[in-house]
Amino acid sequence: MSAGPELAEAAYAKINLTLRIVGRRPDGYHALESLVCFARVGDQLTLRPGAALGLDVHGPRAEAAGPRDQNLVLKAARALAERVRGLTLGHFTLLKRLPAGAGLGGGSADAAAALRLLARANGLSLADPRLMAAALANGADVPVCVDSKLRWMRGLGEILSAPLQLPELQAVLVFPGTPLATKDVFAGFRAGEASQAPVSTMPESNGEIARSTLLEWLAGEGNDLERPAIARLPLIADVLAALRAQPGCELARMSGSGSACFAIFPSQRSADAATRALAARERWWVEATCLGG
Repeated sequence: MSAGPELAEAAYAKINLTLRIVGRRPDGYHALESLVCFARVGDQLTLRPGAALGLDVHGPRAEAAGPRDQNLVLKAARALAERVRGLTLGHFTLLKRLPAGAGLGGGSADAAAALRLLARANGLSLADPRLMAAALANGADVPVCVDSKLRWMRGLGEILSAPLQLPELQAVLVFPGTPLATKDVFAGFRAGEASQAPVSTMPESNGEIARSTLLEWLAGEGNDLERPAIARLPLIADVLAALRAQPGCELARMSGSGSACFAIFPSQRSADAATRALAARERWWVEATCLGG
């Protein structure tokens, strides 16, 4: 089959606005509850449908993508091909901008983008159960990245709420340059620290929460993995302190289980100013962005 027109998808960074560990499952995995949104910064993935299955990786974070045959883009493509007979595959090209091991879901976002591209090339719905099964087969964070919308994510990550509305939030993302493995962070999480509170409910008004109400509610939540992550990598505490010291910072928190942190600011101007200040004095990956989904 000859290659068709090239298709492209953005693979946006995943941000865990909240993350609670609510228990331990019989299979040994931790059950979680997280409010997930997406930043308007990320990788870019293209597909030439009909070409031989393959992957090229380039960009400022290309080395962080790891061995090509272990990349989640190809794993996602193969997982979907196992479930959809006669699936048209193709050659992928990944522009890698997001750091690995940061807790920003870069690999998961790439895998989800691959599934979206293959869905477009094959006329599949994103709600197709075969596509969602392929997503989950590639990691607990992949299903929520498929349509990259603000949702509650529960269980291992496979239980997703309906999409929610989020007011525009200007933010700064910081990765201090040292990755953190999810398994190492969970290994430092003690069972007694699991959240005992009932399932969280986010206050809403006419379908969309007011910005001030959201920030007040977020301030009362947290990330249960922040403590074990800081114990393993104290540099995270330095990042949080640096973000909180920036003029206008309204909230600073670690995202996910990696070493990246985010801070929310009242305006694009204040977020840009914080980005310039941090980038000038630290050898960190610092990005101003907008949180949405």
